[in-house]
Amino acid sequence: MAQSKEMTSGPCLPLIFNFTLPLLLGNMLQQTYSLIDAAIVGKFLGINALASVGASTSVVFLILGFCNGCCGGFGIPVAQKFGARDYVSMRRLVSVSLKLAGMMSVGIALITCLLCAFILRTMQTPENIFQDAYWYLLITFIGVPCTFFYNLLSSIIRALGDSKTPFWFLLFSTVLNVLLDLLCILVFHWEVAGAAIATVFSQGVSAVLCYFYMYRKFEILRMQPADKRFRPELARQLIFVGVPMGLQFSITAIGSIMLQSANNALGTACVAAFTAAMRIKMFFLCMLESLGIAMATFCGQNYGAGKPERIWTGVKAASLMMIVYVAAVAIILWGFSEKFVLLFVDPSETEIIADAALFLHISVSFFPVLGLLCILRYSIQGAGYTKLAMFSGVSEMIARILVSVVAVPLWGFWAVCFGDPTAWVFADAFLIPAFIYVYRRLRLIVARERGDIRMA
Repeated sequence: MAQSKEMTSGPCLPLIFNFTLPLLLGNMLQQTYSLIDAAIVGKFLGINALASVGASTSVVFLILGFCNGCCGGFGIPVAQKFGARDYVSMRRLVSVSLKLAGMMSVGIALITCLLCAFILRTMQTPENIFQDAYWYLLITFIGVPCTFFYNLLSSIIRALGDSKTPFWFLLFSTVLNVLLDLLCILVFHWEVAGAAIATVFSQGVSAVLCYFYMYRKFEILRMQPADKRFRPELARQLIFVGVPMGLQFSITAIGSIMLQSANNALGTACVAAFTAAMRIKMFFLCMLESLGIAMATFCGQNYGAGKPERIWTGVKAASLMMIVYVAAVAIILWGFSEKFVLLFVDPSETEIIADAALFLHISVSFFPVLGLLCILRYSIQGAGYTKLAMFSGVSEMIARILVSVVAVPLWGFWAVCFGDPTAWVFADAFLIPAFIYVYRRLRLIVARERGDIRMA
């Protein structure tokens, strides 16, 4: 029988580290999906095919980011009820979240599939890569339900303190994705479409495995008929928390779309360099994202348990881990960026290699800013203040739009490299005072519930 785990007592640093490690491995595997797709496409199908995969990266992030944000938000009330040991409400939240996921994911898939061509035209996608980019985007959007359900089920399992099991399912799916990539591209000759099919199918397998595991192994999720009924009041609660988290990712992605559109206009070589560099960057960002997700669960459980003082202790512990990790990654990316880019392109593509390395050098210099962003944003979300966290996405969007409209026409790819770092600085300028406000408010709420106003 699988055991759920509480993070409401004991030293914060080892608890957060042990919870983060499986998340990190899982996120690295998810990014391996992208790395493998891009590496196989770039090596076997050429630069134009690589550019076609990357031409719509920010649009994919817009849609899948919304889905993943909603899933993370749906997991927060579950974590809070688990921390409060209100298992009846927890089960009912899980049931309603699954029904919402079905309705939302199908609706999103239908709408986005119809808009694929319009999206790519709007983003100034070069004509020589348009067709491949269209098929890659269409198949990715058809697979939205697979992505939605995998992330929702993983979020629920993590909310119960188990971050290891989703990793093992994802490991299996990653191996499957590699095999299917090679089969679809080298044997069936489905080219760029084959890479998208392999990824969607693999995530679908992950979702199915998570579903059967969750209901077979977690006794506290065994539902009575009354738990399975759709409850509008719980649906509203989940939407109130989940949709702002989804919108935060989408709002952030709007700025990314503007930035990528500006980069697309610079030509196929810049698109290829951007694609390779983004795949590498996202791989090394896994730790920061994982640490943030761990903090959402940590804060949700401790707020539910009435222990807000542990949230501040957890933030300090997470920040220490972040600083150590960022220092190590900076050494790696400053020393070996060009070598990593060779995973995607031939050594003769010197312009692409140089541009991608420049992008990575600038990005890694601002990783401490991004690390703080992840810790604070997810901590605020875990406490239930998802609308407040959403406004940090607005800050990011504004920064990327300014860079896209003002700086890229003047300085070209150099400005593209500073698009994300500028957005991270803008977001932190909002998140630092926002976290202070949330922490003080949580202390006041708990103090009133305990009748101890001195705590506030």
